[in-house]
Amino acid sequence: MVKLFHVKHLAHRCGLLLHFARQGSNLGRIIAIANQKGGVGKTTTAINLASSLAVAEQRTLLVDCDPQSNTTGGIGFPKDPARRSLYNALILKEPLDRIIQKTQVEGLDLLPADKNLVGASVELVSATDREFQLRTLLGTIKQTYQFVIIDCPPALDLLTLNALVASDAVLVPIQCEYYALEGVSELMDTLMRIRRSLNPTLAIEGFLLTMYDERTTLSRQVAADLRSFFGAQVFTSVIPRNVRLAEAPSHGKPIMFYDISSRGAESYMQLAKEVVANDQKRAGTGPGSTNSGAGNLATEPSAAEPTPTAAAAAAGAGSSVTTNAGAVANDDAITSDASADNPTTDSNSSAADGVVPGGHRPD
Repeated sequence: MVKLFHVKHLAHRCGLLLHFARQGSNLGRIIAIANQKGGVGKTTTAINLASSLAVAEQRTLLVDCDPQSNTTGGIGFPKDPARRSLYNALILKEPLDRIIQKTQVEGLDLLPADKNLVGASVELVSATDREFQLRTLLGTIKQTYQFVIIDCPPALDLLTLNALVASDAVLVPIQCEYYALEGVSELMDTLMRIRRSLNPTLAIEGFLLTMYDERTTLSRQVAADLRSFFGAQVFTSVIPRNVRLAEAPSHGKPIMFYDISSRGAESYMQLAKEVVANDQKRAGTGPGSTNSGAGNLATEPSAAEPTPTAAAAAAGAGSSVTTNAGAVANDDAITSDASADNPTTDSNSSAADGVVPGGHRPD
């Protein structure tokens, strides 16, 4: 309790504890953390965003939808074959109140995963309304929480599809390196297809820059290019490459419980502040208006407008490259909920937190 008080005190000093009254509905907002590219920070973001929201007194459910169950372990639950998991709810139809676990963070619950979820992808193939199983499941407890955060597998399989269909919005972590950008066009195309056929209200919560190293030209170029291309859909908050952030999962703790003074903890608290502020705008209880971010995903760009991947390649080659970005754009645009009117990056010295080149990658 002393530790929790200390965390909440520092969070309050950072201006994180924002309170709002939902108008007309007590249903929670479901946000999927998704990117088919592995190692971009999905699990780290899911754990620490959910924990930061809970510290901000927003009752939150963290759903581990990945058979690797790294989110379950990273929040403090060791592997236990006897523990019920999301598989029991999806396939065996057991009630959620027998599966959801209380975590070390007050106000944060966990719907755990285990290796049995690998079989769920196969068993769901023959199920009726197979894409809507998770939506139906979460619909039974959605009114209990203000936010539901889903950690998706690093693949566009039936589990990820269920998560995206069940969600109100998707948050996309993007590592500040060239290869992490290559799949952005494919991911956006997938999201648009889902919006057309399965979930018409699916929105973009925002793009989150992760593992940012301000000392490298490539990181700065990737960040600048993404902000230029996606505009206000990119979160103002940037997650730095940070040793303390990488160490926290091995101790089974979110970063604010492991090292509240680290740059990683500060970054995720600022991200939670943005998410809550966006929700305030959406509910009409905060400054600004609904969808005050970039608005539509994109309209058909000109041939001279560079894609994020092309600009990243240009950064690596030290030259300017332009190409057609039409693969990302589409007339059936997805609405953005991220607000980044004044994009900034953290200019504090990364050496203060022991950041080293080629350090351990979260997730």
